[in-house]
Amino acid sequence: MTTTEVLQRFEETVSVYIHELGSFSLDQLQHKPSHDEWSIGQMVQHLINSALYMQLRHVDQCLLPSQDLQVTLAQKNEDGIAIFAQGSFPPIRVHVPPSPQYTPDQPESKEQLIQGLHTVVQRMKEVEPALHKASNRHTIPHPRFGGLCAEEWFRLVEMHYRHHLLQLDRLKQSVYGKGEGR
Repeated sequence: MTTTEVLQRFEETVSVYIHELGSFSLDQLQHKPSHDEWSIGQMVQHLINSALYMQLRHVDQCLLPSQDLQVTLAQKNEDGIAIFAQGSFPPIRVHVPPSPQYTPDQPESKEQLIQGLHTVVQRMKEVEPALHKASNRHTIPHPRFGGLCAEEWFRLVEMHYRHHLLQLDRLKQSVYGKGEGR
């Protein structure tokens, strides 16, 4: 799949999130199934924040490496090779214990989430043309997948959003299970 196709698929996935957000009240978006799980709003905040402040930041760093950044020649590890070979994360639930550093804040409004999603789409559109000229030798290590180049960090954004659709479905069940319905 080309980066243009990845971008198109990403935009389609974001459209699903935006459409789904339209069917929830702010209270529903902030509903947590349990004290140690995220709400739909927190999950969307996580997607926005990880794309803007980690994945796309690493794309930028790989595109314009400077001496003061830790751009490496590290390669993907076995997990990274497997994820990129299948083009998606495995359909398993990853549970990270709540922590101030990792747990996203609750959204202040539905509009905040929609604007954040639009911002990520805009950044993906801005960076995609530069990927054709990027060196795949400039990598930044991912904590689980090893060294990823600019194009791989870009692809990771789309895979990450698609992976969280499974969590969205589970969280919708929790919201509607509360008797609030559509």
